[in-house]
Formats: sequence, C-alpha cells, structure tokens
Amino acid sequence: MPIDQVHGASAAVSLFHSLADPKRLQIVRRLQQGEARVSDLVAELGVAQSTASEHMSCLRECGLVVGRAEGRQVFYSLARPELIDLLESAEALLEATGFQVDLCGTFGAAARSARDGATDVRSGAEVAP
Repeated sequence: MPIDQVHGASAAVSLFHSLADPKRLQIVRRLQQGEARVSDLVAELGVAQSTASEHMSCLRECGLVVGRAEGRQVFYSLARPELIDLLESAEALLEATGFQVDLCGTFGAAARSARDGATDVRSGAEVAP
C-alpha cells in the first residue's frame, strides 16, 4: 500500500528528513556494522561529542536506533533492519539517475550552498560555497 495511504505523507517526509544529514547517514552505516557508543562515533566519524549525541537523539526519537544500557554506557544499534534496505534502494536510485538530484534547484548542491554551506552528496564532506 502506498505510503500516503498507510501512515500519511507527513510521516514519510519526517522519515526522510531524519536521514537528511550526511553525519546521520554515516552513523546509520556505522551501526550497520554493529553496536556503538557515542564515544565510538566521535572517534570514528571525527565529530564533537555534542554533535554525535544530537544525531543519536534524532535517530532514537524517530525510532531508527535503540540504546542498550550497560553500566554507565549506552550501546546503540539499528532498531529496524529495513532501514538498510531503504538506504540501498536510495543508493541504487542515485546510481540510476546519475546523481541528478544533486542538480535540483530546490535541494541540490547549489541550493544547499546558497542556504548554509554545501555538503558533497557522495562523501558527506563539506565544500566551500
């Protein structure tokens, strides 16, 4: 059944928005390999602890990751394996369209650059506006 008939289009928009940050995508891909603590993500992704915590909070609130407490530490993992299927489908679509979406005047690289600095879609690296 189409998304807009099952849960409403706004839920789908919220899901995709939760994945609309390159660092969150990197976190999801890292969690695909297994559990990680925020401190692991800080070391592996080179982000500040507060940034990693904010991203984990977003992903947790959206139901995409879960935490398992062990003493004073929390180990995070993917809540739903379907998330990886979604990302792999998105990657296949990007390959099929030749990353044409990055040329989009509303959401592409030029639009991001004009708004607040750009990020390379493929690598997640920041690029100069």
